[in-house]
Amino acid sequence: MKKDKPRVAIQGIKASFHEQAAFEYFGENIETVECDSFKQTFVALERDEADYLVMAIENSIAGSILPNYSLLLGYNFPVVGEVYLPIQLHLMALPGVKFEQIKNVTSHPMAIRQCGDFLDEFPHLKIVESSDTAACAKRIQDEQLTDTVAIANALAAKTYGLDIIERRIESNKKNYTRFLILTTHENVTKQTPNKASLCFQVSNQVGALAKVLNIFADLGVNMSKIQSMPVLGKRHEYNFYVDVEWEDNKQYDAAIKQVLKYTHNFNILGEYVRYEDESEKAPEVKPEKPVRKYISVKKLNK
Repeated sequence: MKKDKPRVAIQGIKASFHEQAAFEYFGENIETVECDSFKQTFVALERDEADYLVMAIENSIAGSILPNYSLLLGYNFPVVGEVYLPIQLHLMALPGVKFEQIKNVTSHPMAIRQCGDFLDEFPHLKIVESSDTAACAKRIQDEQLTDTVAIANALAAKTYGLDIIERRIESNKKNYTRFLILTTHENVTKQTPNKASLCFQVSNQVGALAKVLNIFADLGVNMSKIQSMPVLGKRHEYNFYVDVEWEDNKQYDAAIKQVLKYTHNFNILGEYVRYEDESEKAPEVKPEKPVRKYISVKKLNK
């Protein structure tokens, strides 16, 4: 029986940045499955309590969220998409509350750090850390707190009936977070990918990693991300997580075949369509020649 709405597991509650990322990817006609941790989102997918999960993987200021790479490899669910979400943080309170009434500011520790310049101007305010930005907004509404403001996104203000009293208080206005979309192998749909997330190991020899990276460069495959993580319990051994992008799938196909010769424990974590920000796209120009048809690449997971 076909489901009316996709069930999407997120870390956090409704109106969190994870739900905002889910809306960006799927649209708002989804059923949000709230989870207390990133691991629980994978468990929900594993138990068929969700059809997809949305997981933050890196932030332009804070960097990679390292434990989430281990979840990617450990559960082996395919990555089917990505979203880059601008992180815009606002100060919000119950309707009618004036700034002069505020004594406490509550939010996730990362959001608080990202608003340090603004908060430094008001040293009398008590900072209260919490596990989730949206949960802070919800608490203000639930407990009708008139002396407390939350730092969260506009979706949280709308969802929990709060007024935004100061907009865009984040210190870096170009801050964004990248989210990955994962699903079960049964839910993977056919698409024409131009990006892939890979994981592999190389021998502990001089130039071993450089040899692999040069293959991508020589064949015109762009490496947009590389992250290393130690292999648990093994000295001098690392998993390398690499994101690559391409224009012609033949380049990617050829690169994978060559890379396999110089790596071990090679996994394709997912092949998907690279996220494009509609606001940054150039005006569409119709191609003079037909677009090359994509030839699917066989999965090479070991």
